[in-house]
Amino acid sequence: MRHRLPALVAALWWGSLTTIGFLVVPLLFAYLPSPSIAGNMAARLFAAQTWVAVACCLVLLLISRPRNAVAQYPWAQGAMLFILGGLLLALLNQYGVAPRIVARQDLRLWHSMGSVMYVLQWGCALVVFWHTLRQETALTESEGDSTSV
Repeated sequence: MRHRLPALVAALWWGSLTTIGFLVVPLLFAYLPSPSIAGNMAARLFAAQTWVAVACCLVLLLISRPRNAVAQYPWAQGAMLFILGGLLLALLNQYGVAPRIVARQDLRLWHSMGSVMYVLQWGCALVVFWHTLRQETALTESEGDSTSV
């Protein structure tokens, strides 16, 4: 079960980004009575999503190598840059972009920046998820080889 934890954490990160950004927030703007109400609710959801992303990235960093070892697990070697990039993008979006959107400073620019950063974070989470799945597949195949002997 322990070897499946990275894939579960990466799935939570990627799935939550996908659900909030590509399903829930567009539905808010489609069905709530005003864009102002939808925007306020979207801001709260994106703030909560930031903390999900931070928690997932920190867990992935903590489980990226065996206890008392220097070398990382194979899945982490390819994913580390994307974990750190996704973490940085989440924090920059929350503390650099979101306050400017709330203050309505050059709304078009900052909303575009926030959207691009969100999609980049989504891509980072997808790459991390992919790396953890490749590790999961390799472990499953090696277990199958050992049981067939």
